[in-house]
Amino acid sequence: MNLRKLVGTREFYKKVLFIAIPIILQNGITNFVGLLDNIMVGQVGTDQMSGVSIVNQLLFVFNLSIFGGISGAGIFTAQYYGKGSHEGVRQTFRFKMITCIFIAVIGLAVLIGFDEPLIDMFLHEGSATGNAEDTLRYGVDYLKVMLIGLVPFAINSAYTSTLRETGETVLPMKAGIAAVFVNLCLNYVLIFGHFGVPAMGVVGAAIATVISRYVECAIVIIWTHTHKERVPFIDGVYKSLYIPLPLVKQIIVKGMPLMINEFLWSVGMTLLTQCYSTRGLATVAALNISNTINNTFNVIYIALGSTVAIIVGQHLGANRMEDAKREDTQLIAFSVGSCFVVGAVLILIAPLFPQLYNTTDEVKEIAKNLIYVVAIMMPMNAFLHASYFTLRSGGKTVITFFFDSVFICCVSVPAAFVLAYYTNVPIITMFVMVQCIDLIKCVIGFVLVKKGVWLQNMVEE
Repeated sequence: MNLRKLVGTREFYKKVLFIAIPIILQNGITNFVGLLDNIMVGQVGTDQMSGVSIVNQLLFVFNLSIFGGISGAGIFTAQYYGKGSHEGVRQTFRFKMITCIFIAVIGLAVLIGFDEPLIDMFLHEGSATGNAEDTLRYGVDYLKVMLIGLVPFAINSAYTSTLRETGETVLPMKAGIAAVFVNLCLNYVLIFGHFGVPAMGVVGAAIATVISRYVECAIVIIWTHTHKERVPFIDGVYKSLYIPLPLVKQIIVKGMPLMINEFLWSVGMTLLTQCYSTRGLATVAALNISNTINNTFNVIYIALGSTVAIIVGQHLGANRMEDAKREDTQLIAFSVGSCFVVGAVLILIAPLFPQLYNTTDEVKEIAKNLIYVVAIMMPMNAFLHASYFTLRSGGKTVITFFFDSVFICCVSVPAAFVLAYYTNVPIITMFVMVQCIDLIKCVIGFVLVKKGVWLQNMVEE
């Protein structure tokens, strides 16, 4: 490949950064405050930290189900916006709202009915660190409060995704910053007990998170409905719940594989964590520490993946196929290149970050090595993420279904299961082997993107 094709113009990077930076800032601040929250909970004790970590892994499945539920409609939102059809955007937004509320109801039913059995799946002895019974108790206490925040999270997701797909990325960023500021301040007060408030530990952390979600949701809804000139799709959006049946069918056909994909992928990631947890509660605590710092650094390639979906989707909706292909290549190259730098910084931080936690040396050592592995693999994950969103932007949702969730459930999880239950390999070796399996996906992703199977306009009359 000609290397010049990998580099865009100054105007191109301005456009990319205009979209990506607000997303990076919002997600980065959110994850950074999550990091501080995690350190605060980690100061209370290892069992508390592990209980919160396990519950967050379960909520991760819910969050990804919401994301998957709105992703199919989001493809059409970006393309309708590129076409200039506000009515089309309005109809896809209605679909998102109905879907999000439905998923929230299902999520509440499952997590209320099966809270203890789900948490207990991750509790294994096998290390000198942690007490399973205490970890379960803290996890249940934390989950009961967190359930109150599921509905505002779902509603907010419908709004913010539509705003981003129509080019309004700054408001979600501002709302996210306000929410994390509220969360951080309340965590300081409620976890440790300040200003006359009793120390509530993990329950305090959950209360702070739930309140911040309501704050974020309120800001987004109020701004959207008071700035109709900026977001015309919201005008009259609730006068009717009408969505044309052909559009519903199209979204379901394109979106159902995405929703199933995100659900199965999050389940697959949760099962991987469960396999890793067989190496003892020290591993659960170490995974929590490493995931916290890794998520903070992953915002770069995650935001650039969203930028791929927005820019490429708008080009496809306007029938600018050559522009879509050229800028997609440049976006992928930019994402991978950025993550070589980000990964190098993460390697420098790896020995230092675990020292911030009030936990055992065993946990800190495992966490440090896990961070090293993720840092080295970051450029690979950036390529996979950008490839996924490239295929998705053109509606190739069945392909992304096999590329993403089928692969993890049928290849990665079975490999981890065999390593966990039929070998005695240590956790770091197991983690490296499972991560390296994704190199197969890199080859598949490269071939599919190169062939241009995703170059498709789905909103053309």
